[in-house]
Amino acid sequence: MTLMSTHYPDPTRIEPVNRHTLAVIVDNEPGVLARIAGLFSGRGYNIESLTVTETEHESHISRITIVTTGTNAVIEQIKSQLERLIPVHRVVDLTQYGDAVERELCLVKVVGKGDHRVEAMRLALAFGARTVDATLTSFIFELTGTTDEIERFIKLMTGVGLAEVSRTGIAAIARGAEAI
Repeated sequence: MTLMSTHYPDPTRIEPVNRHTLAVIVDNEPGVLARIAGLFSGRGYNIESLTVTETEHESHISRITIVTTGTNAVIEQIKSQLERLIPVHRVVDLTQYGDAVERELCLVKVVGKGDHRVEAMRLALAFGARTVDATLTSFIFELTGTTDEIERFIKLMTGVGLAEVSRTGIAAIARGAEAI
């Protein structure tokens, strides 16, 4: 009797979890976003950032930018499942193109007086944030940058009176002349 060897994954080997930015080109019609969100939630995938806008008005095409994390196998499964949805024209993993240009916009409300107010203005200037509203007791700053830059700004503003944050999520595009 010959015993056949069956290959089982090594339980001690852990696949790395990576962050991926996906551009999903879809028809701009009701329910598309719900179907995509349902795909993620139904399979237990997390969406870290999500932005949606119509990019081709005449042909009613929208671009959904999704930032998610997973092992290589999970990311491939996500892309495959997204591509099978009817309103999806194509799915592009911008992470595979190398360094895509990624930016996020945030509005940050800071409340304070005296030294806290001066420090908030100094930090905003250092980060290149624009003051979009000011009162005697508060500021609203607008900052566009990478997610890391936004996170650092918010963390620093916490110490000088951070009251509220609103963020857009990531907009991303591949570098170079080639369009997706």
